Amino acid sequence: MPFAPALHAEWIKIRTLRSLLSALAAMLLATAAFAALATAEADGGDADPLFSVFFGISFGQIAAIAFGTTAVSAEFRNGALGVTLAALPDRLRWFAAKATAIALPTLGVGLLTGLATLLVGKAVLGDSGPSWGQGLRGAVGCGLHLTLMALFAAGLAAVLRSGTATLSVLIPFLLIVSFVVGDLSGGVADFLPDRAGQVALHSDGDGTLGPWGGLAVSALWTGAALFAGAWCVRRRDA
Repeated sequence: MPFAPALHAEWIKIRTLRSLLSALAAMLLATAAFAALATAEADGGDADPLFSVFFGISFGQIAAIAFGTTAVSAEFRNGALGVTLAALPDRLRWFAAKATAIALPTLGVGLLTGLATLLVGKAVLGDSGPSWGQGLRGAVGCGLHLTLMALFAAGLAAVLRSGTATLSVLIPFLLIVSFVVGDLSGGVADFLPDRAGQVALHSDGDGTLGPWGGLAVSALWTGAALFAGAWCVRRRDA
């Protein structure tokens, strides 16, 4: 089967699973809702206005990893992957189609999330908010970061072959390691996949990584996860 029909088949799977559509909707709603709360608290304060606008991405990325995880882990339930590989024996082509089918809707919803969040933040903060230039950079960074996190989760799900195991690793990592241990470990924490990607959402670019450098670090983590996932898909039995 050529790549285009394989991609179409994977897209049909995604758009017909209610849990996946719900995860995409939650990504937008959680990011925008928590951003509205954060900007209301930061109105007139000394907080970074750009990160105040995009603060909700810390919660939206949980929905993104749930989307990437569920899209892949569903293949390992009830022999679904065996049926898929009977139609498309080329495992690497299937995994590439799966990753693309995850990336495209996540990027689209992620960019929409970034723009909606920016508009909400500008409406709340007014003149004290970030400039439109910074805000649009943040909106693009938001979409790219959410996409990378979904793909990172997809790669890990292909390695662990379980949605429960993948979420049990990633959600505590995001909520505990990143927030607690990360704040105590200095500059090393800047290279964690979630924190690196969020550098683009800060007005101050004087840290170890610049906005695009941080996204590049996240992309390296994601590439490594996808490579490991592809290797496991190719080597293990369905």
